[in-house]
Amino acid sequence: MFNFTKYSKIYYAISIILVVASVASLFIFGLKFGIEFTGGSTIELEFKDARPSNDQISSALNDIDLGSIVIQPTGEKGLVLKLKGIDEATHQQVLSKINELSVSGERNFQYIGPSVGNELKSKTQLAVLISLLAITLYIAFAFRGVSRPVSSWKYGITSLIALFHDILIPLGVFSIMGHYYGIEITIPIIAALLTVLGFSVHDTIVVFDRIRENLSHGKGSFDEIVNVSLNQTLGRSISTVLTTLIVLISVFFFGGETLKYFSLALILGITSGAYSSIFIASPLLVSWHRWSESKRDRN
Repeated sequence: MFNFTKYSKIYYAISIILVVASVASLFIFGLKFGIEFTGGSTIELEFKDARPSNDQISSALNDIDLGSIVIQPTGEKGLVLKLKGIDEATHQQVLSKINELSVSGERNFQYIGPSVGNELKSKTQLAVLISLLAITLYIAFAFRGVSRPVSSWKYGITSLIALFHDILIPLGVFSIMGHYYGIEITIPIIAALLTVLGFSVHDTIVVFDRIRENLSHGKGSFDEIVNVSLNQTLGRSISTVLTTLIVLISVFFFGGETLKYFSLALILGITSGAYSSIFIASPLLVSWHRWSESKRDRN
C-alpha cells in the first residue's frame, strides 16, 4: 500500500510552484478576453476555393482601421475574423477586400457592444464565485455527521483550496498563451472551467466519502485511514481521468479550431483536478489534523 501522506511536502511544493507561477502570470500578463467580454465584431466566412493565408488577409485589410485583428481558420475553407466594433459600411468594405483575394460567402456577422461585454464578464465572475461557495457549503453539509477527528467544515475548506488550485493553473497557462500566441478567453473556455469545478469536486468527494466510511469502522489513526481510502479509490480515479483525457485529446487534435481550446482547458483542468483530489485535498486534511494535535499538545 502506497503511503500518500508521507510525501505530502513534495506534493505541496509542486502545487505551490505551479500556483505561484500561474498567479504571477495573471498579474504580469493578465487574460486576453474575447470579444464576447470586451465588445467587437466577428465575421465568419466560407471560401469557395482555396482559403487565403493569414498574411494575405492581414495585408488586404491593412488600409482599413480595424484595430487588432484575430484571424482564425476553421475547417478546410472556413475563416473567422475578430476585430473591433465596425459599422455596416466598414463591414462591406472588409468583405469586398477579402473577396478580391478569393470568393467567399458570409455565414455570420455579429456585433457585441462594450457594455454587453462588460456585463457578461461581471456575470461570469459572479457565476464562478457562486459555484465555489455552493460547492464548499455542500461539502460541509454533506459531511456534517463527521466531527472526529476532523470537523466537517474542514472538508469544505480543503476542497475549496483544491478547487482554486484546479482553476488557477489552467488560467495561468491561458494567460501565457494569450500573451505570446493571442489565445483568447471565450465563452466555451469559461464553460470548460466551470465543468472542471464539477469534475474536481466530484473526484474529491469520492475520496472524502471513503474516508468517512472507513472512519465509521474506527480502525487505525486518521493518517492510516486516509492512506487506506486513497489506495482504495486510486484505481477508480485514474481510470475515470484517463478515459476522459483520451476523448479530450482526440477532440483537441481532430475536433477543429472552435473546439481546440475548449478541450485544452478541460485537459488542463481535469489533469490538475485529478492531481489535487489525490495529492492535495486529502493530505491537507492530515496535515491540518497533525497541526491541530501538535497545537493541543503544546497547550
